[in-house]
Amino acid sequence: MKKTLAFLLSLGLTVSMLAGCGSKTNETTAATDAQTESAAGTEKSTADDDAAATTTSDKTYKIGVLQYVQHDALDASNEGFFAALDDLGIKYDADQQNAAGEASSCQTISETLVNDGDDLIFTIATPAAQSVAGATSDIPILLTAVTDPAESGLVESNDAPGGNVTGTSDMTPVKEQIDLLKKLIPDAKTVGVLYCSAESNSVLQADMAKEACKAAGLEAADYTVSSSNEIQTVVESMIGKVDVIYAPTDNMIAAGMATVAMIANENKIPIICGEEGMVKEGGLATYGINYYELGYKTGEMAAKILTEGADPASMPIEYLSTEECSLLINKETADTLGIDVSSYDADSLYTEE
Repeated sequence: MKKTLAFLLSLGLTVSMLAGCGSKTNETTAATDAQTESAAGTEKSTADDDAAATTTSDKTYKIGVLQYVQHDALDASNEGFFAALDDLGIKYDADQQNAAGEASSCQTISETLVNDGDDLIFTIATPAAQSVAGATSDIPILLTAVTDPAESGLVESNDAPGGNVTGTSDMTPVKEQIDLLKKLIPDAKTVGVLYCSAESNSVLQADMAKEACKAAGLEAADYTVSSSNEIQTVVESMIGKVDVIYAPTDNMIAAGMATVAMIANENKIPIICGEEGMVKEGGLATYGINYYELGYKTGEMAAKILTEGADPASMPIEYLSTEECSLLINKETADTLGIDVSSYDADSLYTEE
């Protein structure tokens, strides 16, 4: 009996030990399997993240461009826009189109860009923006060189665009430009405001200029054109009637500035301009915005839409500050007109090389 009992106790102890070993082995195996699965999951997650990052960084965006007409200011905006995308490392295929100042071309190009399925369309100047906005309400549209997008019917308001259109305004410091006119030509009494009556933003600036002239004790009168063919005739009609010409950031006048300056300078009529490109074409001076920087700011907005999913509807129209404006005087034009600009800093004087 004693021997039998001892045998049974010994057998029970052995079975218990084996069961314990088996349980430990199973637990270890389960833990190892869990760790393996976790590591595999981590590797998969990391691989997915890397793939997503690669997809984002390697994506090439299709960007359509409609520039209304070719002149220095709009060209600079175009250049600045893509410089911003380059600096931010964004890859793109750009379809550059220029309407050469023709409304019918704007419409045709707009329809083509929309049908091409671009990721974003960049429009330069009011007629270009209006044409593309009329062709699509789905594709994001970035505008620049538009003085007042809300007034032009492109957005619900400049603070809250509310649709697929946003961008940057080229609102110039009109009052400061009239102050510059008074400083450079202190004896001036009459100002001819030269602009295209078909451009809504030019009409807005002209009204602002006339108000600023009135406040400064100057008489101002409209001299408008409806096509580039009228520029020479209209400028010649100003001879003997005005002491100085004020030309806002008007695309038609900017494109024909060489003609305006030739006639005005020959007849000793100074031109105060809305932007630098017009000064370089023979105008006397400006205190205005930098269109390259304006385009650059627009490019930064485009990057947020393309890579961050920003919604144009909630992106306010952006502006350059007065502090970002600069003075530029055409030294050769000043000499031709007999205006002393020797007191101005050399960085403010432009001389054609």
